This record gives sequence, structure tokens and C-alpha cells, in this order.
Amino acid sequence: MAIEARNVTKRFGDFVALDDVSIEVESGSLTALLGPSGSGKSTLLRVIAGLERADAGDVFISGKEATALAPQKRGVGFVFQHYAPFKHMTVWENVAFGLSSRKRPKAEIAKRVDELLELVQLKGLGKRYPSQLSGGQRQRMALARALAPEPEVLLLDEPFGALDARVRVELREWLLRLHDEMHVTTIFVTHDQEEALELADSIVVMNKGRVEQIAPPRQLYDEPANEFVMSFVGPVNKLGDAWVRPHDIELRHEPNGSTREAQIERVVRLGFETRVDLVRDDGERLHVQLTRDEADQLELDAGDIVYLRTRHERTFTA
Repeated sequence: MAIEARNVTKRFGDFVALDDVSIEVESGSLTALLGPSGSGKSTLLRVIAGLERADAGDVFISGKEATALAPQKRGVGFVFQHYAPFKHMTVWENVAFGLSSRKRPKAEIAKRVDELLELVQLKGLGKRYPSQLSGGQRQRMALARALAPEPEVLLLDEPFGALDARVRVELREWLLRLHDEMHVTTIFVTHDQEEALELADSIVVMNKGRVEQIAPPRQLYDEPANEFVMSFVGPVNKLGDAWVRPHDIELRHEPNGSTREAQIERVVRLGFETRVDLVRDDGERLHVQLTRDEADQLELDAGDIVYLRTRHERTFTA
């Protein structure tokens, strides 16, 4: 394992940020820490980086205990959401900073920085200053700077959170290509379920300082360990005691004995799919996901009475 956190506990006064947390991250993998605000995911990342000292527990990096090591001795690269570059330095100088501070030979620094600028698609922009870059370009510069000293582990704390939706999507695709090329063990923090499902080999779902489940994306979505994971990872409806994904509901215009009645409140066409918002006679609201062809065949309109049947439900014991 490239990274292990064993029974880590961290308190801030009376607040328990991490409560006996243990995770293992495989070498070369891309792992997401996913959870709502205050779940402990950023605190865990900072404990791994050495930026926070745990009250209890141990951290191992590449098989070596790092619990008491200073951040600069852990072999990690760290990128924050609100990256603060050196404004008085050029892009090239920002990327070179970590190598220069380690007194690397100038020829080695120049070669490494030029390679990284090309890798992060900033070739030809080395003489610009950070203020002359777009938000996405600044984040790519931040990643290049973190990668320059060739860290064993790359830690990203919501690196795309401050960017607009279109740029976030572009940077997700770019990060996947970068990871495929470099295979640096990477952990990234996000509260965006889609981002975690798209990027990660493995997802650690956290809530109230504890780990709820660790699994690959498909297993996490299809086999959630409990109600929290089911409700947090991907869209879901609650029907009585059962949980149902929007794509696991079938709509009909006529009842057949196994269906439940509902009224359409809104039909939202989202390009390749259609979302139908419904309300049942008991006031419970739910939404259904249909393909465009399914929606066209049904000719659905707001105000229509329809009948729904669930294809797959999940229930959880307390």
C-alpha cells in the first residue's frame, strides 16, 4: 500500500473531526475522499500530508511510518482549492520553486520544468505571470509545481471547486490523462459525487468524521452499505422504507395491479435524457429518469396522471 491511515482520531476542541478512521490506498491509484462539508475529508488529507497532527493513530507512506515526520519529509505534493501562487514569479519560476529550494542542478531544473509545462499543457506560457492565466491554467500550474519534486503521493484538496462547471469538466478529463501517464498515487477531496464517480478507482465515503464505505465507484453506486451512502452517492427516491434510483422506475399510463398512482409536476428535457418530477397522492415527491425515446413514446405532460412500477428497490436494517 502506498498510504495507510490507521485508527486516526483528530479533535478541534469538543468537535471530533476524525473518529478512529482507517483507510488503505493502493500504489498508483486515484482515490477520492467524498462526503458533505464537515465530514472530515479535508482533515484526513491534511493529517496524511503532515499539516495536521492527529491526536491518535498512525500514518504510513510507502510502507514507512510518517506519523511524526514534517510535511517536507513525507514525499507528498499538495494542491489546495484556493491555490496561492507566487504572484511576483513567472509560471516557469513557480513550477521550479520546489526544485530550486532543494538546490537541484540548474540543468536538471530546466529540463524538469520544461517537461512539466508541456505535460500540463502550459508550454509557451512559462514567461507569463499567474495573473495572466485563466483559473484552469492556474490550477494546472499548481499541479505542475506539486509534481516537480517527483512526490511519491499527490494530495488534492477540492482542486477544481473554485472553477466554473465547464472548466471543472475539462480539468477532470485532463487529470485522468495526466494520471494515466504518470501513475502517481493520488488522493483527492471532493463533495461532488459525479466527480468522484468519474475519476476515482476507489471512493472513501465519509460522514461525521467516520468512514461509511470504501469501494470502487460501480460497487458504491450499486451496493451501498447503508442509507447514508445510498442517499449521498447518486440521485435516489424514498418510497416508504425503500430506496429507489430514478432510472429504476417505470412509468405507464394505465394501472396494472402492481403500480402506484402519481401526478406529473414537471417534465425536464436534458438532451439525451428526460427527468420527470412526480407527486403521489400522499404528498411524497420523487423523480424519474427516462431516455429521450422512452419519454417521447409516453408523450408526458405536466398534470398527467401516471402509474409507476419500481424495477429495483433497496431497504436497510437499522
